[in-house]
Amino acid sequence: MKLYPLQFTPLFKYRIWGGEKLKTELKKQYKENNIGESWEISDVSGDETKVAKGSLKGNTLRDLTMEFKGDLIGEAVYEKFGEEFPLLIKFIDAKTPLSIQVHPSNEVAKMRHGSFGKNEMWYVMQADKDAELIVGFDEKIDTDSYKTHLENNTILNVMHHETVQKGDTFYIPTGRVHAIGAGVLLAEIQQTSDVTYRIYDYDRVDSKTGTKRELHNELAIDFIDYEVHDTYKTEYSIEKNVSNKLVHSPYFKTNILDINSTVEKDYSAIDSFIIYMCVEGSIEIVSEGETYTINNGETLLVPATLNNIILKAENAKVLEVYY
Repeated sequence: MKLYPLQFTPLFKYRIWGGEKLKTELKKQYKENNIGESWEISDVSGDETKVAKGSLKGNTLRDLTMEFKGDLIGEAVYEKFGEEFPLLIKFIDAKTPLSIQVHPSNEVAKMRHGSFGKNEMWYVMQADKDAELIVGFDEKIDTDSYKTHLENNTILNVMHHETVQKGDTFYIPTGRVHAIGAGVLLAEIQQTSDVTYRIYDYDRVDSKTGTKRELHNELAIDFIDYEVHDTYKTEYSIEKNVSNKLVHSPYFKTNILDINSTVEKDYSAIDSFIIYMCVEGSIEIVSEGETYTINNGETLLVPATLNNIILKAENAKVLEVYY
C-alpha cells in the first residue's frame, strides 16, 4: 500500500458542557446533543480514529504506524515514540464553561496512568461576545491559600480571566490551571493523553448520570504551578502565504498560514508528519499530483515521506502542526 495525505473520520464526544457549534460552525455530521469535542486524529487507546477515504480507508492510526513506521511519522519520531502517535488533535465547543482543571507532567502521568502528560495549546476559532478563557493565576498564592480557596469555592477569584476573540492563541503547559469558558470554539493540539484532573466544577450535575462529576484535588495538589505571569496569551505576527510561528514546544510545533495564493512547501528538512487544521475558509493541498481539499474545521495528516506540498486558497487560514 502507498501512503497519501490522510483524512480521518472524527470521533464525537458527549460533554456536559457541549453545544452545537461543531455542527453549525464546522458542519460536522452527528445527531447527538451536547457534543463538545471532535477528535480529529487520535491514537488514544479505545479511541483510535480511522482513515475516511482512499485505499487505506478503515485503518486506524495505530494500524498505519505499525505498518509504515517512520515513513508515516518520521524516522526520529518513530525512534522516540515507536508505534504511539504523539499528538491528539481536536476541535472543542464549550456552550457552558469547562471545569477548572490541570494536567500532569510526562513523569507523573507515566507513573500514575501509564500515559503521556498533557501539554497543549488552544487556537480560538470563534468566540461569542465577552467569552473568556481562564488560564493561570492573577495573584500570588501558595498551597495553603489554594486549599482555602477550594474549600470556600473562591478559586475563580484568584484565576486569570481573559476575554478572547478569533485568532487568540494560548499554550497550556502541564501544571497550569485552566478552563475554556462558555461561548468559545477552538482548535486544540495536545500530547496523546486523556488524563485530566478536575479541581472545580461549579457544583453542577450531569443530566446523563444525575450526579456531580468527580474532582481530583488530591491527585492535582502536588504539581500545580502557582507562578503569576504578565501575560498568558501567545503573541504572534502574521504575514501572508508563509508559515508564521505560533507555539514551538518540546512536544509539538504549530505555525499558522494565512493563504490567498499558491504556496509551495518543502518539508525535506523536517523529519516528521505534518498535520493541517483548517481554521478558516477552504484550502487545496496538492501532493504528488493529487488534490485534497479541507474546509474550516477539517484536518489532514501528511505522511513524513511526502515532502513537496502545494497549498492553494483564495482566503484561508490553516494551522501547520508537526513534531
